[in-house]
Parts: sequence; structure tokens; C-alpha cells
Amino acid sequence: MPNHPGSLAQHYHERTKYAPDTVANHPQPDWNRQPIPFKEYKLGPTYDLRPYLTTTDEDDRLWRRLSRVLFHTYGLTYKTTLMSGEAVYLRAAPSAGGLYPAEIYLISRGTPDLPPGLYHYQPKTHSLIHFWEDRVWMSLQEACFWHPSLENTQMALITTAIFARSAWRYFDRAYRRICLDSGHLLGNLELACAVHDYRPHLMGGFVDQAVNQLLYLEPGVEGAIAVIPLADLLEVNQNLSPAKTALPSPKETDFPEIPDGQLLARLHHSSQIPPDAELVIEKPVPLPVPRSTEPPEPVQDKYNFPFCLKVSTVCMPIEWGENLTGLEQTIIKRRSTRAYTGQNLTLNELRQLLDFTYQPENSIEQGLDRAPDYFDLSLIETFIAISGVDGLEEGCYYYAPRAQELRQIRFKNFRRELHRLCLGQDLGRDAAAVVFHTADLAKAVEVYGDRAYRYLHLDAGHLGQRLNLAAIRLNLGVSGIAGFFDDQVNEVLGIPADEAVIYITTLGRPRQV
Repeated sequence: MPNHPGSLAQHYHERTKYAPDTVANHPQPDWNRQPIPFKEYKLGPTYDLRPYLTTTDEDDRLWRRLSRVLFHTYGLTYKTTLMSGEAVYLRAAPSAGGLYPAEIYLISRGTPDLPPGLYHYQPKTHSLIHFWEDRVWMSLQEACFWHPSLENTQMALITTAIFARSAWRYFDRAYRRICLDSGHLLGNLELACAVHDYRPHLMGGFVDQAVNQLLYLEPGVEGAIAVIPLADLLEVNQNLSPAKTALPSPKETDFPEIPDGQLLARLHHSSQIPPDAELVIEKPVPLPVPRSTEPPEPVQDKYNFPFCLKVSTVCMPIEWGENLTGLEQTIIKRRSTRAYTGQNLTLNELRQLLDFTYQPENSIEQGLDRAPDYFDLSLIETFIAISGVDGLEEGCYYYAPRAQELRQIRFKNFRRELHRLCLGQDLGRDAAAVVFHTADLAKAVEVYGDRAYRYLHLDAGHLGQRLNLAAIRLNLGVSGIAGFFDDQVNEVLGIPADEAVIYITTLGRPRQV
């Protein structure tokens, strides 16, 4: 078997890049065979969650909270009808091409309201179907290496992906979009839980085969992506300290040539944690005892370019209304923008967008989590191409989240190049600012094996969803882009070559179309 440079994750990334001279050769989807974006279970007791979206009855408190968390995470928020008469449903979380590859399962440990067993969330009817009645919590704990967040919690959500939904249109590159879409969902879940007094504990380390079998998933067709125990903050014994969220998989470096059409499945399989893995999750210490009176050295941002223009992004945080009602309303009305006017943003608008996305501690007084779970944000870097922001020179900037400042690395108006980099989409040309999430893929693989590819895209999608919601709250336009000319982004913007571009988010003033 040939020995490839780097790991399978790096090989996958290189093989699924778009390039100007080859993009026209990519296969086209069969528009007569588009997958249905809903998975339906026909057997089992059904719990209708719709009445609990409006009830104020305290006797229904658990169902009210759970109903709203699921609805604002992945519920149907809009329905339209095509000229053909076909109904199209949009959900709270955005999805590339409207294909919605993610599914949500709920596992109950067993409560007076929620009998033990496996449940599936059905967005089309906003209901839970109890398709397997059994005490499976201990099996979940074993599959998750006895993660401490499962010790006292009573419910856990599991997000899965049905790969063919996205692969039908995006082929092998679809794995990027599947993980980004799942990250959008996780971003909604984090915020919806904060509104309704849950604390989601994000877990990426689990034995994939065991979790897949636990949920009766079809091998090779669907797979578990993340496990999220829900700690009820109204129960003292569930108010837990966060524990490590990401665990490594093996790193595959010796593999045969993989034909087109098989890369996605091979990467997902390679990035699984095997049943015989010997991994240990250390319990967190709630209040670390300081070892020294000296303050710890501050963690520095990765890039600090000499003599560059530096602009502070410190600002007043976005207001989300009393009891975060504005946040729920924003989740419901969020839509991806189809066109921009080309008009400028203000510098303060950009500051507030970055503040909500990267500085969650600034919103703690409004009831949001000051340190929500990600897999490993230290691996994600952010660059911003500025085309039209009042008070800010045009060019490419590195965003330093710890220092809370923009650092200019290139002086230029990039509108024409951004139009080309984003596969000719006018969104890139007309946006006032374009955010690029990148990562040193080789470094990430050294830490997490091939599973790093999942973690990076899930985290980028999570950040992208916070950008989405912040923009909508400020009455701005926003749209994510996962299709772009990978290598040309680095060349044009002056981004270091070892930074793999993971995700793009465009921002601007929306134009009615």
C-alpha cells in the first residue's frame, strides 16, 4: 500500500479542494433522485411537543423547556411552496443546499415524565417518538468512556448524520458540509439551552460503533457525530463543571488509492474511535488551587504581525432582550441572505458581531454561558477581508480574539478576487466583510488524529452560527459559504499557506430579491 504524505484527513482535504481549472469537471447531481430530508419512525409512542411551545402551565415545565430547546435547535421555522406544488421546509439551523443531513436523538435515563429508552426528534411534526423502551444509559456511559457529565444527568442528545443527503449534491466534499451543518445545530443548541436553564456538555470522544449500534443506525449510511448530555441547571446535583470534550482517533497514514466517491465514507470510518481504545477522561476540578501567587502567563494569539495596523474590537455586547426573548425570536427568523447591496457596515456593527461570536463571557449578565463547550477553539484562526466598513481600511485582517483586536496583514480592495474565490457568487463580491475560519490541519491531526477534521468543521460551524444570529439581530445580512477555491484564498489574501480554509461567512447589508 502506498504511503501518502500526512494522514487520511489531510489527503481527503487535498483531494476535495476546488480549483479554477478543475471545478467544471465535478459531477452533477441527479435532480430526480434528491434524498428526502426527514427520517420517520413508524412505531412507538409519540409525544407531541407542539402544545408546549405556548403553554405557561408550571405542571408542564419539563415538556415546555424540552419542546422549546428542540424547536429552537432544529425545528421547522418556515414553509414555502414551489411552483411545482412541492413543499419546502426550512429549519432553525442553516444547511448547505437545504439538505439537512443531521438528525437528533434523545436518550432518557428514566424520569417521571420521560420513560427510559431511545427517542427520535421528528422536526416535521415537532414530536418525539419513543422507538426503543429500555434502560440504555449505562451502555451510553460505557461508549463514552464513563464521561463525568453522564454521571448525574438524566437526558442526552446525540446528533447523527445521514451522509447521502449531502453527498447527493456535493459528493466527496460533502463531509465538510455535513460537519459544518452539524456545528450550526450545536450553536443553536448551546444558546437555546441557556434560555431554558440547561447546560449542554459537548462530547466528541466516544466509541462510534457502540453509539451507532445503540441507536440502531444503518452501517455505512449514517453515523453519530456528537453526544451532548443536558445538565438541568434547576437541579443542584446536575450543575457540573465542564470536562474534556474531544478525544483522539487513530491517524491513518498507510492506505491504498481511494476512488472518487469513496473518500467521504473512508474518512468518517478512519476518524472513528475503535472499541479497544484505552482513553481516560479526567474529572474536572471545580475550583483549581493556585500553585503560585504569580498570575499565569496570558495565552497569546497565534499571529502578531510587526508594524501592522491594530484596531480594538472592544464594545458593548448585543442586547438580547428580557429573558433572552430576542434571542429566540432571532433564531426563528434567521435566514441566509441571498444578495447584498454593497453598502458599508459600521465599525461598531463589526465589533458587536465579533464580540458575540468570540467573547461569550461578555454576555454572561444576560444569562448566556460564559464558556460554552467547543471541541478545541485553539486550533481555529480567523481572518477577515474588509471591503466596506466605515472607519476601517480595506484589506485583510487577522482577528486576535484574546487581545480583542484586528491586525491588518494586507492592504487592498478584494471585491473582485472574493467574487472569484467564492465560485463566482455575488455574495463574496458585494459583502462588506468576509470572515474566513482556518486551521493548521497538520497540527490538529497530530493532536486528534483523523478525527480532527470533524472537530475543526464542527467548531467552525458553531462559530458561524453565532455570527449568523448576531448579524440577524443587528438587521444585517449573513450567509455561509462552504464552496470556494481553497488554495487561492490563501494566495490572494496573504493567509499563511499552512492554514487550511475551513469555512467562509459573508456579512453585509441585505438586498431584497
